[in-house]
Amino acid sequence: MKRFYKQVEARPVEDGWQIALDGRMVRTPARAPLLLPTQAIANVIAAEWDAQGDDLDPLTMTATGFANAAIDQVGPNHESFAAGIARYAETDLLCYRAENPQPLIARQAAEWDPWLEWARRRYDVAFRITNGIVHVAQPDETVSRLAEIVAAHGAFTLAPLSTLVTLTGSLVLGLAVVNGDAEPDVIWNASELDSIWQAELWGQDAQAQAQADAHRREFDAAVAFCRMVSV
Repeated sequence: MKRFYKQVEARPVEDGWQIALDGRMVRTPARAPLLLPTQAIANVIAAEWDAQGDDLDPLTMTATGFANAAIDQVGPNHESFAAGIARYAETDLLCYRAENPQPLIARQAAEWDPWLEWARRRYDVAFRITNGIVHVAQPDETVSRLAEIVAAHGAFTLAPLSTLVTLTGSLVLGLAVVNGDAEPDVIWNASELDSIWQAELWGQDAQAQAQADAHRREFDAAVAFCRMVSV
């Protein structure tokens, strides 16, 4: 799509903030008003629109994408969307450990156990850990409690949380980011531990690295959006 506007402005309105393009308010793909909860989000989205060249590139407008998703996809389907995220509690990456070699087992324990312990302390939940990839059922109380935690978040948090959980394979790691209790590098490296281990042993595969870099950019965009929701 060609750029069709000259001036971009973030404007306060009664219920939040909106983006004006030459005085006309932006709408989502579903034609809903792009109503934003914080000035921080509005400023970033305004900057994304203002930075566009002659052609609009949605891939460079990640905050706009998360806001559109929050309004068009999460908002009208809050219960089912939250439930989809919460299901990761049943197969959380951190609960599935290597069977060998011992150095990898130790490394997983060192990097993953603290986050399970964080979740235990914060949410009063327990986890079952297994070696290998055969499914292990988590306690019903844990699954239910984490489902409640996820559902309590608003649409503008659930949209980026979905990306965080999908990319890391871990609801626990995603919630640690949302709660501001973790540095992004620490979370990302924990989620990529097995790949990092393989690369250290056998060298880095260029294609795999390119994919990992793309996923890291998505991850960073989701982290940034989460942090703007509460500003």
